[in-house]
Amino acid sequence: MRVLIVDDEAPARARLRQMLAVHGDVEVAGEAETGVQAMELAAQLKPDVILLDIQMPGPSGIDVAASLAEPRPHIIFCTAYDQHAVDAFELHAADYLLKPISRARLAQALERVRGMPGRDSALDGALRAQPATPARFLVRNGAQYLVVGEPKVLYFASEDGQTKLVADGGHYWMDPTLNELEQRLDSARFFRISRAALVNLNAITAVTAMPGGSGEALLKNGQRLEVSRRRFHDLVEALGGKA
Repeated sequence: MRVLIVDDEAPARARLRQMLAVHGDVEVAGEAETGVQAMELAAQLKPDVILLDIQMPGPSGIDVAASLAEPRPHIIFCTAYDQHAVDAFELHAADYLLKPISRARLAQALERVRGMPGRDSALDGALRAQPATPARFLVRNGAQYLVVGEPKVLYFASEDGQTKLVADGGHYWMDPTLNELEQRLDSARFFRISRAALVNLNAITAVTAMPGGSGEALLKNGQRLEVSRRRFHDLVEALGGKA
């Protein structure tokens, strides 16, 4: 079991590392002290479990968990605050530990993770079938990272090998590819209209059929996006109509 420890306080990270050392099947894959580092290391190391603090500089632990790409590692929140528990379990956290964390409580959380079926299990399928909470996206904004909520997102586009998130009031660059975003996001809310664009269905105000079988989607900001011929009928059906 490969574990990523995320906490902005070095003593807290050291204590968790010490408590994990007695578990023979646990390997500390890495440590992070900010939400941005946590996102970067989660993508690089692909841990099985993240021990995740909530209140940190930059994106919070809740923001980090909501922004993780599929397949998601198991999340065990480790925090001094109990008011985030509802948000944590909406994100299907494996456990929620309150500081100071005891050895017994951490062992209980790890045992719970060991007993969880694999990511492709029927249980994970059932979790995905539940009404999904709004997604959040970690984007670059100059030297810092910002969290953009799903309601502000219009669409994602692939430009020159990079992914652009277009939102109300501006656009941002982000690390996941369109293919990765398409796999991670709820297909009932986000739809791939072409090789170059993935659109928030709630941002579409009208769809027009074009000659040759392709189409055009009008977004709430007035922008028009091309819909490929292969995806046009599926888009109409996704919006609740009949092509």
